[in-house]
Amino acid sequence: MKNKIYFLIIVSLFFLNQNNIFTQTYNNLWIPDTISGTQFNLNIRDTFAQIVSSGNQTITGAINGKYWGPTLFFNRGEEVHLNVRNYLNDSTTIHWHGMHLPAVMDGGPHQVIPPGTIWQPYWKVNNSAGTYWYHPHLHEMTLEHVSKGIGGFIIVRDTIESKLNLPRTYGVDDIPLVFTSRKFDANNQFVVQNVAYGDYLLTNGVMNSQVTLPKQVVRLRILNAEIERGYNLGFSDNRTFYIIGNDGGLLDAPVAVTRVKLMVGERIEILLDLSKDNTGTSIDLKAYNSGQTFGFPGGEPATSGQFGSLLNNKDFGVLHINVGSSLPNSINQIPAKLVTNDYLKESDATSTTTVNITGGQPPSTPFTLDNTPFTLNKINKTINFNEVQKWTIANNNVFGHSFHIHDVQFKIVARNGKSASVGSHESGWKDVMFVPLGENVSFVAKFADYADEIHPFMYHCHFANHEDGGMMGQFIVKNPTSVEDNKSINFDFSIYPNPTENKLYVNLSNNDIEIYYVTLSNSKGKTVMMLPQPEIQKGIDISNLTAGAYFIQIIDKKTKSISTQQFIKK
Repeated sequence: MKNKIYFLIIVSLFFLNQNNIFTQTYNNLWIPDTISGTQFNLNIRDTFAQIVSSGNQTITGAINGKYWGPTLFFNRGEEVHLNVRNYLNDSTTIHWHGMHLPAVMDGGPHQVIPPGTIWQPYWKVNNSAGTYWYHPHLHEMTLEHVSKGIGGFIIVRDTIESKLNLPRTYGVDDIPLVFTSRKFDANNQFVVQNVAYGDYLLTNGVMNSQVTLPKQVVRLRILNAEIERGYNLGFSDNRTFYIIGNDGGLLDAPVAVTRVKLMVGERIEILLDLSKDNTGTSIDLKAYNSGQTFGFPGGEPATSGQFGSLLNNKDFGVLHINVGSSLPNSINQIPAKLVTNDYLKESDATSTTTVNITGGQPPSTPFTLDNTPFTLNKINKTINFNEVQKWTIANNNVFGHSFHIHDVQFKIVARNGKSASVGSHESGWKDVMFVPLGENVSFVAKFADYADEIHPFMYHCHFANHEDGGMMGQFIVKNPTSVEDNKSINFDFSIYPNPTENKLYVNLSNNDIEIYYVTLSNSKGKTVMMLPQPEIQKGIDISNLTAGAYFIQIIDKKTKSISTQQFIKK
């Protein structure tokens, strides 16, 4: 009898020990702060964050914090003004991914923000309600700056979305989720160079993250901000969830799925019904990435080397969800109808273009588009203002790629020439699409509202290491009805008051001058302020400049002529 009791004790201790071995320690999910209104101050800095639970802090980059940045709330129809200050030791840019806006405000490789400089873009928000984001886009430095953690969400609201019975209490039942992964060295620092995939999953910058969500229908806004890895997302109990939005806004109706693939740069909004779950239970949102077809990013078998990762070809958790108490007036129904989109059709296109994915051959040939490595001074395509085009991206190459185009939201109309092959999960407006190995994908887009022959828009693979390596092209939108006089002219302007303390006003001597760009530099020639197409009648706020002598340079839009004056800041 005594031996039997000892045996039961030993067995009990064994199973107790096994449970302890497999008990996961979770960290609470961090929810980014928010900024609302029409004025947004964004300060880009090098900083530190305790990403690994013990040991050294990790050197990171962030906007207004220690990692990542605030979520910006825009309202459709309002004019938003951004004050972007670069406190890094490097130049950088900030691209407003998915936003429809003038090229000079877009934040691509041409809108370089030097250290110590403020860049002040602005535009009227024309996008539909949806989930967008912002991130660096400096050529040959995107990988490094994105890997540091510089970026943030943009959530656009509009009157149509606001009338729907959807969860929208930010951080409570409406949760932003950014997925990425990182490798760490022995000192807990990010390993960036020659790395395609991280070893450790970060959700909003947090390892092994968990969140408690109310017992109701909740909304998850999901962004894949990886360097290369794709995600095949689903829940641990294989439950059905509902896709309600793509990159550019809401779908016509929810799409019921148990799995969805999300590639680099893509966003989806999903509804998860927890109303029938018991309070205190939990489920996991997981990446079911094992056994994917060849060319799926992160499906490689290697665990080390440039394309190796401890997460490769595995299923792994991305968020542990605990079910909490229901909220007052909780939402417990999945809507049958959302919005009515007026999608472009293939027949709407008046011209077609094909972009071929090229290069990438072993051992070290970089990927390119149309066999043309990116250069800042080469315009790859010229598109007429208001033109509707059909683009086909053809990938007869060795790997799948995530294709992104700036300025427009497009409608995918065919995969491999078949409209029926377009997945229901990608049936809405898009600005990123996955082009698998050996396939081609076609979309239709209208290039409306903004024409600019000086600053181009970009199209590229959204794998940061690929775009840094030259897998990128650029296009301008040209207004054929405009009459441009490109003859250089000298023009004068006066500034007042001079000296001045807070605001500087410009008086143009020629009414035909249209200011395209204003740059302020100090007496040593260092740029301190960059103002694309400023609302000059409102004056230039120089209150944050230190006292001293400065120069203001104005570029005329039509003639590209440049004129400079000196002023004194009191």
